[in-house]
Amino acid sequence: MENLELILKQHKLTLEDYQKILNILQRKPNLIEIGLFSAMWSEHCSYKSSKIYLNGFPTSAQWVLQGPGENAGIIDIGGGYGAVFKIESHNHPSFIEPYAGAATGVGGIMRDIFTMGARPVANLNSIRFGDITKKDSIGSKHRYLLRGVVSGIGGYGNCMGVPTIGGEISFESCYEGNILVNAFTLGIIKNDEIFYGKAEGIGNPVIYVGSKTGRDGLGGAVMSSDSFSEDSKSLRPTVQIGDPFTEKLLLEACLELFKKDLIVGIQDMGAAGLTSSSFEMAGRSGSGMILHLDRVPMREKAMNPYELMLSESQERMLICAKKGCEAEIIEIFKKWELDCAIIGEVTNSGKMELYWYDEKCAEIPIAPLSEEAPILRRAVSQSPTYLDSIPLLKEEILQSLEPNAVFQTLLKNPDICDKAWVYEQYDSTVQGNTITKAGSGGASVIRVKENNKALAMSVVCPIRICYLNPKEGAKQAVAKAGRDIALRGGRALAITDCLNFGNPENPEVMWQFKETCEGIKESCKILNTPIVSGNVSLYNQTNQQDIYPTPTIASVGVIHNPLKILCSNFSANLSIYHLKPKSFNPQFGGSIVAKHFGNSIKAPITSINLQEELYLWDILLKANEQELLKAAVDVYQGGLALSLAKACIRGQIGCESIQSLDFKELFAESPTQVLIAIDNQKEEIILKTLRGLIQNSNFCLTKIAKTGGDMLKIGSISLSLQQAQKYYFESFKDIAESL
Repeated sequence: MENLELILKQHKLTLEDYQKILNILQRKPNLIEIGLFSAMWSEHCSYKSSKIYLNGFPTSAQWVLQGPGENAGIIDIGGGYGAVFKIESHNHPSFIEPYAGAATGVGGIMRDIFTMGARPVANLNSIRFGDITKKDSIGSKHRYLLRGVVSGIGGYGNCMGVPTIGGEISFESCYEGNILVNAFTLGIIKNDEIFYGKAEGIGNPVIYVGSKTGRDGLGGAVMSSDSFSEDSKSLRPTVQIGDPFTEKLLLEACLELFKKDLIVGIQDMGAAGLTSSSFEMAGRSGSGMILHLDRVPMREKAMNPYELMLSESQERMLICAKKGCEAEIIEIFKKWELDCAIIGEVTNSGKMELYWYDEKCAEIPIAPLSEEAPILRRAVSQSPTYLDSIPLLKEEILQSLEPNAVFQTLLKNPDICDKAWVYEQYDSTVQGNTITKAGSGGASVIRVKENNKALAMSVVCPIRICYLNPKEGAKQAVAKAGRDIALRGGRALAITDCLNFGNPENPEVMWQFKETCEGIKESCKILNTPIVSGNVSLYNQTNQQDIYPTPTIASVGVIHNPLKILCSNFSANLSIYHLKPKSFNPQFGGSIVAKHFGNSIKAPITSINLQEELYLWDILLKANEQELLKAAVDVYQGGLALSLAKACIRGQIGCESIQSLDFKELFAESPTQVLIAIDNQKEEIILKTLRGLIQNSNFCLTKIAKTGGDMLKIGSISLSLQQAQKYYFESFKDIAESL
């Protein structure tokens, strides 16, 4: 092979990798085989930098039906039904082509769900951009990216008829070179009708279904396994183009297929396309496979085996069918106007054998491809220096500020204000099961009509805490997602994670990753929320600037009585109590106030006590079961002042605090604290019961405010409800739509 070094460089393979390939094949590879190894050994597919740190994640519990290793995880939600869910990234494509990248991210995660046999019923997303308030070219670019990503998410999900019911969005300068687009989908399935991505049974046919294959997305998995530079525009051809209308047909065809006993397994053609789907299906079963690539439906002329194996064209599936069922399967997909072609069969060779017009063009043993994939033990910094370069926050700067001015500025800030401009582009009520949707604060909730229960779900990441202390930030992310569910009256049962990090060749990034994984392991173990699925996205770096460590956590929990869902909007005639640990000590480290008004975000952080967090969940559950609470909210970004204000603004009611509050009490932040609202007509009776729930615990209840009137009076803050609503509800649109 001529220009071997150049070819290896183009495929992101090292000479050491090439030597492994020689050992596996016992001969020199051809270009097709180089391409297959490149895709399967890419960071995106092999997790070669992260795998050693993912080992040891808690992945099992009595209610876990399927953990990591399949297309998605599954938990038992009662009545013979399961919830199938996963979160994945589509960061690199979305930065290059925001509409298409975000849209295909949504399409891809939906296929992971219905590949398992489930009908998708809810979407969430976590999206992150640079500072969109800037008046320069960076601000303009990120407003453009925001508009494209939101439009892509809405366009695909709306066309599929799957409600997008919640999510989170944030803006930090570290994302100016790499935005993040993390997409989550949840589906409902009968526990005895789960399908898996396997190919077994000698002679069973391998069938291609869905859209025709083109050259779009060619090399996408390899592209997502590298950093960006000034030449990123040249990567545009690696971004896939999605068609939600075809995906809707594919969804319905697959669900019809699943009702009949016709197949052995099914796999989405996601990253690395036909390569990953075929190798993974055969690999899970220890079998072999023959594929006749000239039989693959093509939409472009003169395509070759290399392109057909590595294209990431969307809306495609690979099926291992039961022999003799081919005609019936073809008829189903023909009815739904989708391509369907028998392109191969299962063998017992343990090899992937590729043919092009009856001539063998590639042959690779399947097990060694995965078993001998590089597992890198990258250098890990022992004492990261980036933290030393951050100046310490001068708290006296904050203490000198006027609370009312800070409060009003934050209400208008994109980090805090209502994101109706975003979520109103999403259809949140299609399918008719949405109970609590985006904009309500906290977890989103859907009804599960199959078992008369409800599911709560939340997606979060406290990114600035993660930057200052990755382990602590990861612990707080898992806890925060579960707390959101407890604040709806549910119990978090499991999580899925999307671990977004910078360049793994940077020892400080690998330190962040290692610390994050340790934090997730610790919190999931103590909170009993195993990890059932997930994704790692590395190389989120442009021109040597890494993103903050961003472990996005999505948590799912069951609410057994859909009639007892706790709301997060305060109404009239309520007494507001602050429920918090007795050792409560809020700090400004990583806070929203430090970000916008301080000289730095580096300051002490309040560490989370996971046992106290678990106890808080139990208190909320018991209080809600006894119908003691009218509403409850988490105290999160912006501290007590912003959390109280937002609950009142959403509920269209004023409030007045009953005690003086200094600047730190108003705006400092800390985990494991909530505001609960009780009927002031029954206050003494309810309070007696609540105090009984927390007796002999490390928690205390403090009355903080009462609701009523048309003013927000919180400590020294005083603002009319009307003006506060204007700031909160109208600011984001003005920013997002400016050129």
